[in-house]
Amino acid sequence: MSADVEAELKDLAATLAQVESVMDLEALRAEVASLEEEAASPNLWDDPATAQKVTSRLSYRQGELRRVSELRQRLDDLAVMYELASEEGSDDLKAEADNERAQLANDISALEVRTLLAGEYDDRNAVVTIRSEAGGVDAADWAEMLLRMYLRWAERHDYPVEVYDISYAEEAGIKSATFKVSASYAYGTLSVEQGTHRLVRISPFDNQNRRQTSFAHVEVLPEVEEVDHIEIPEKDIRVDVYRSSGPGGQSVNTTDSAVRLTHIPTGVVVSCQNEKSQLQNKAAAMKVLQAKLLARKQEEDRAELDALKDSGSSWGNQMRSYVLHPYQMVKDLRTEHEVGNPTPVLDGDIDGFLEAGIRWRKEQQIAASEHIG
Repeated sequence: MSADVEAELKDLAATLAQVESVMDLEALRAEVASLEEEAASPNLWDDPATAQKVTSRLSYRQGELRRVSELRQRLDDLAVMYELASEEGSDDLKAEADNERAQLANDISALEVRTLLAGEYDDRNAVVTIRSEAGGVDAADWAEMLLRMYLRWAERHDYPVEVYDISYAEEAGIKSATFKVSASYAYGTLSVEQGTHRLVRISPFDNQNRRQTSFAHVEVLPEVEEVDHIEIPEKDIRVDVYRSSGPGGQSVNTTDSAVRLTHIPTGVVVSCQNEKSQLQNKAAAMKVLQAKLLARKQEEDRAELDALKDSGSSWGNQMRSYVLHPYQMVKDLRTEHEVGNPTPVLDGDIDGFLEAGIRWRKEQQIAASEHIG
């Protein structure tokens, strides 16, 4: 084993040890044992909602424990692989060990990033809204491209997605879309995507083939749970019903099943048209409204902290550029993370940007706490 390989294995071992310390494996095993006891109760399913939470939590925590245990075993096995390759003088076995080392480094890094998600709502499902902004029809098309990018990302990870509402633009693309990604830490992971995304390209809608810059905004909220106590009095909500519509504005059903909710005190408006009944659409829209009002409450709670930050660090500012012409590049303006080929990124390969964003946010939080101190 070369000195460089030996040094890298020591670094991987140190990183994994740090991850294991942060995850507190003893406490994790104790929690799994407690959840297994709850799940084994014959009365568990008397309350389906509680039962679902217990079984989902158990499955997730078992997965976390298995994941870190497997990484430790792989790291131990890797050292043995290198010893065998050296003893037998096998180039094939060494090449196999090199490939496993690269993959193991990626997997340990991904788990390390997960340990950085320690916010109050980070472990929840994510409610994402995309809106077209400046740029006319190109912006509407860009918003639809972003919608596809996030749906493809979720598909790559086998995360269930529920689309609540899509508002189609007249000529092409969408005005807005709202969807939910159901996965542990979906909110913590996707929240770094919040902000304005800029696209530069030759417009497919311009007969003179001119370059066009267009913008779309991404909003990411945690799904509201019963413990959040976001009560909304009926008198504070205006309910409008209408027929669902598809591309071009054509009606896609013959009943007024789509629902629009307006929160009168704040002016927040949400809509849902993708469920089968008006009642289901109202329930889904209410979840989104609660998530938005929870986000407003969060913003008020951290207003003092935000006042101490430089305006340039606001997540609401332009945060990423996607350039298709005159050169090709996707660059995050906060983290400086960039790739030279936009195609896989637009096809959902955004994990590198998510990881860089999570690390950047943690650095910002540490800097802010030091500034306050």
